[in-house]
Amino acid sequence: MNRLKSIILAILILCFTNTVLGQIQEENSLDVSSKILTFKEFLGFVKKHHPLVKQANLVLSIGEANLLKARGGFDPKIEVDFDRKKFKEIEYFEQLNSTFKIPTWYGVELKANFEKNSGQFLDPSLTVPNEGLYSAGVSFSLAQGLLINERMAVLKKAKIFVRQSQADRELLVNKIIVEASKAYFEWLQATNEQKIYTNFLDNAQERLLAIERSVEEGDKAAIDVTEARITFQNRKLELEAAKLKRRKASLKVSNYLWLNEIPLQLEEEVLPKPLEIEMLENILNINPILNNNIPSENHPKLLSLQAKIDGLEVERKLYRNYLLPKVNLQYNFLSENYNRPNSFNTTNYKAFVNMSFPLFLRKERGNLKLTNYKIQDAEFEQDATIFELTNKLNAIRFEINSLSKQIQIIEEIIIDYETLVTAEERKFSLGESSLFLINTREQKLIDAKLKENSLLTKRLKSYVSYFNFLGLADITLN
Repeated sequence: MNRLKSIILAILILCFTNTVLGQIQEENSLDVSSKILTFKEFLGFVKKHHPLVKQANLVLSIGEANLLKARGGFDPKIEVDFDRKKFKEIEYFEQLNSTFKIPTWYGVELKANFEKNSGQFLDPSLTVPNEGLYSAGVSFSLAQGLLINERMAVLKKAKIFVRQSQADRELLVNKIIVEASKAYFEWLQATNEQKIYTNFLDNAQERLLAIERSVEEGDKAAIDVTEARITFQNRKLELEAAKLKRRKASLKVSNYLWLNEIPLQLEEEVLPKPLEIEMLENILNINPILNNNIPSENHPKLLSLQAKIDGLEVERKLYRNYLLPKVNLQYNFLSENYNRPNSFNTTNYKAFVNMSFPLFLRKERGNLKLTNYKIQDAEFEQDATIFELTNKLNAIRFEINSLSKQIQIIEEIIIDYETLVTAEERKFSLGESSLFLINTREQKLIDAKLKENSLLTKRLKSYVSYFNFLGLADITLN
């Protein structure tokens, strides 16, 4: 009975241990039940969980926060001032002034005020009725600050900055997608390279075994075993180098795999899925516009530069407005009873006028000139960017077409090399050829397959570069 209890307890401990180890492994590795990670799944992880993508989203959030801050310049305000002086039982003065202000879009501000003052040494100009004095009025600028002022300019620039933030976010996301995609393609290339060496290692091993049997039977010379063994060892060496290259490529891919702010580690058994060009075009949404040779007006880089120019245009309008004189007017209707609107009339009022104008305007003219130069600089940068993107699009289109032709040629070369190797093996079995010729033919075939693998990877990278130069921000993941 005790032995049965011990067995049951051991089984429970084993199950619990496996469960815990499984949870730990799941937290630190990418669990793919099919052991295949497709390109679409990979990009889904990148766009949803990568910290740099989340950081790019912060750029837009910062722009929206700046916009909220700029809107605060038009928030209504309540101001209360209370001042009192009492010394040796003497009430010198007591002043209460409360104001409610409503800023508006143009240089106009609505204001309501309550004022109550008393005291033996009160300034006569501050004397008001015992119950206090109410006022309602407006202040505005006639010249400088009427059509545009600093508060309006800040709000306009904040709205423009939101557009610029959106474009900058798309640029950052594009950059991450391109870098992650190229890492995946290099992983795919290394995996295919390992498969190539594995297949030819199997061929070398079978050939070595066959030659050893032939030598034992007296049909081949013993030196052929040495040559076959050297080839076999070389294939093993090349395979080990390919495994190392694949492992390093998989670690590079792991840099882009995150889940809930935890980095994931690709398991050794997980493999990339071969990617057809048609599928890549659909994922990157570049199939309908593959013939474009000019960048779109909605390219995030161009949108960011245009937003920069628009923001400088707002500054230029503001600095032009500073060339006008300052003429500030204020008019307030006065009344003892705020609950009687008809008591506010033109017979009781308080008015204020302020006017100023710099004689030389050197500061204002200097700011305006600097802004004009900044706009010219941004426009030159915009023109250069359009020209550069156009040339890059043309170059990448030529590259894609050239790589497609090269792949077609290398596929034909591979077929011919396979024919030569097969024929050479048949001649060797008949005693009309040598192992040296077979190895030479086979090495040419290996080089051709590796060249094809490299060209396929270059073409995939070219499509992603085309996606980047077009400035596309969204990819199809559904």
